[in-house]
Amino acid sequence: MSPNSKGVEILSIGTELLLGNIINTNAQWISEQLSQLGLNHFRQSTVGDNYDRIIKVIQEISKRSNLLITTGGLGPTPDDLTTEAIAKSFNVTLFERPHLWDEIKQKMPTSKLQDDSSSLRKQCLFPKNAQIINNPRGTAPGMIWEPIKGFTILTFPGVPSEMKTMWEETACDFIKTKFSDNSSFFSNTLKFAGIGESSVAEKINDLLNLKNPTVAPYANLGEVKLRITAKAKNEVEAKNIIKPIKEKLKKKFSKFIFGEDNDTLPSVLIKELTKRNQTIVFAESCTGGLLSSSLTSISGSSQVFKGSIVSYSNELKNSLLNISEEKLNKYGAVSEEVCEAMAINVKNTLKADWAIAISGIAGPNGGTQEKPIGLVYISIAGPNNHITNIKKIFNATRNRIEIQTLSVNVCLNSLRLILLSNSK
Repeated sequence: MSPNSKGVEILSIGTELLLGNIINTNAQWISEQLSQLGLNHFRQSTVGDNYDRIIKVIQEISKRSNLLITTGGLGPTPDDLTTEAIAKSFNVTLFERPHLWDEIKQKMPTSKLQDDSSSLRKQCLFPKNAQIINNPRGTAPGMIWEPIKGFTILTFPGVPSEMKTMWEETACDFIKTKFSDNSSFFSNTLKFAGIGESSVAEKINDLLNLKNPTVAPYANLGEVKLRITAKAKNEVEAKNIIKPIKEKLKKKFSKFIFGEDNDTLPSVLIKELTKRNQTIVFAESCTGGLLSSSLTSISGSSQVFKGSIVSYSNELKNSLLNISEEKLNKYGAVSEEVCEAMAINVKNTLKADWAIAISGIAGPNGGTQEKPIGLVYISIAGPNNHITNIKKIFNATRNRIEIQTLSVNVCLNSLRLILLSNSK
């Protein structure tokens, strides 16, 4: 089998990762790169800035894998121990590379060099036969080193921007040449709304056991994804492998699939409304601006989104949205009647083609037997004064943020379905 038969491991080094002070985005990013290169990647480890523990885990990995990628611990401070610990793992001495010190001096201001000369200089120490990975965005270089036959280590700094640049400029080609069997993994993700992960999985049982392509479901809050992954020599071949599965899924879940890969419900809606040259406004109560924020997070939203009125109190529902005190007293702010009036009035006031209004009880307090926590009303007013009213009762075990987020998803997906039915 190819050199990658034993697989690749990622070792993240840094006590701050173990304490949860920062999220380990490096391991996620490297995992994606390894997948694209078609490499077997079976294990990830995290270890703190402890000399003995780093040595122990590196020695263990050297016995079971043939490529180790480390991030973190290459800087000038006393707790940056990675290179030293790697060398000690194989009883090798470190040697200074004078040209690296010249490069560091060019990158650093003179005052900093005087203060930190000795600590900065340790970033120039490497095993004799290690290949240096240049760091264009920082002072800490990495290395490519084969300490024992059949086991190679690549080291990177923990700063994501530095690590990614070094990977793309040096490491990627090295790994591709030495470890890849010239096959790569290519993925295409279909995104679903309005259906649960278990419902999707039940309907595609036959596809979950495929070997090439593989089909894997996974879910975020209010969204299900199906990732179709093909192993192929190139992207064109991969797309041909993926195509029949994708067509089958699109036929089976035509109303539930809203997009692919980087699509989101807001981006899909903006695209559709832009195509129609139509505008939209919101009247928000329980979501407090989250619906508006979801749209404005997308570039190009100004083409369709005119603005919103966040009327949290009854006083503002009355003064800004012209909801009569009589209606508010009779039905309550969380009611179909008030929500519908919010949608109609904000559409007229802000002069748009579409309006969505939302009012509900996000909790954890404020629920009653008649109106429990998780009750949400949504009204969508469209051209020709067409009104769609939706009532949702989200599970009360959901927390406030989840209820608000799910409410926004229902708003956006409901409008998507209305636009879909109008386009036929």
